[in-house]
Amino acid sequence: MRRLLVTILVLMFIPFCLRVSASAQEISKDELMKELEVMKERIKVLEQRIQELEGTEESVKARPEAPAQYHSGKGLADRVRRLEKEIEKKEAIGEWAKRVNLSGGLEVEVNCEKMDYDDPTQDDTSTSDITLATAELDVNVDVSHHVGGHIAFLWEEGGSGHVDIDEGFIIVDGKDRVPFYINAGKMYVPFGYYESHFISDPITNSIGETNDSAIKVGFAKSGLDLCGAVFNGDVDETGDDDRIDGFAGSIGWTAPEGMLPDFGLTAGISYISNIGDSDGLQEELPPTIKSKVGGIGAFLSLSFMDRYFVELEYIGARDEFQRGELGFAGNTKARPEAWNMEFAFRPVDALEIAFKYEGSNDLGDFEPESQWGMAINYELFENTSVAIEYLRGKYETDDTRDLVTGQLAVTF
Repeated sequence: MRRLLVTILVLMFIPFCLRVSASAQEISKDELMKELEVMKERIKVLEQRIQELEGTEESVKARPEAPAQYHSGKGLADRVRRLEKEIEKKEAIGEWAKRVNLSGGLEVEVNCEKMDYDDPTQDDTSTSDITLATAELDVNVDVSHHVGGHIAFLWEEGGSGHVDIDEGFIIVDGKDRVPFYINAGKMYVPFGYYESHFISDPITNSIGETNDSAIKVGFAKSGLDLCGAVFNGDVDETGDDDRIDGFAGSIGWTAPEGMLPDFGLTAGISYISNIGDSDGLQEELPPTIKSKVGGIGAFLSLSFMDRYFVELEYIGARDEFQRGELGFAGNTKARPEAWNMEFAFRPVDALEIAFKYEGSNDLGDFEPESQWGMAINYELFENTSVAIEYLRGKYETDDTRDLVTGQLAVTF
């Protein structure tokens, strides 16, 4: 900076010196001295200005260096790249969030049970309890256009005592290309329907519902769902190797929307190679039995104007279990079967009233031989309901049970 100012000063003096040299003979001595004084003042002012500029430059040098991104082109480019990466990460998280769907529910129940035993030597009992009956979280993920995943976490008071993976399977389907799908993982195999308007599960659920790791292949189009699953059941035949030899399959049909105005209809039949693999019956059986017993199921679900509902279902064994195999049957053969009939209606949108009659054969004291009941369900708020039910059952042993259950449920 100083060299630049000196150069400017010299260039300013050159014309003046030439003018002085050219006209030195024409001006007087006094005039020359005045010109020199003026030039001295100008030089002095310029020197002061130079000193001020030098001080400013030094103070700038003494300041802390600003971050590179504020004075460096490379730093600014790096910062832009970092911001772009952060934006990409947020966009990626947002995209995955769109693919993930969470749902679930919480159910708190209060129940009172009274058992009246036919045997006069056995004292009647009366019990009551408050339980967190269900805490469930379902996660559904769209991995790609044709691939998805489903995980259901479940905790039940009185169960295993820890959170279980109730379901966890991969879904591969053809969607708009072909009407086939494959599910692989832990699931409820396609046997039975078990729809109910009551708090308690129907007796059909107790002897038929089967949860296991399986591979299910299905065809679904125009309301028709035809599927079959293979799995390795927990109850084997004596002498058989531990291998994949279980099978369950179903054919179901749901009337397409608009086909039956104001009516809804779903019906189906199902088969399982060993009903002893069901979650309820396998607890009453040893790990091996003489021969596997197949099971069949059929159901019909009707609705009218989404206000009146009828549920009909049958689940039963096709043959008998041998003596001593089923714990509740004692030393007799048994061919378990159960049925459920329900009627429900909604006088107003938030209120549902339901009635049922259900029964069973060859279940001893495992489930009632006949049972009837009534349930009232009221939607307190959105996705929040309160319900109460009463069930009276009679067992093959002539014991009777009165069960009252209240429930507060939240779904999300």
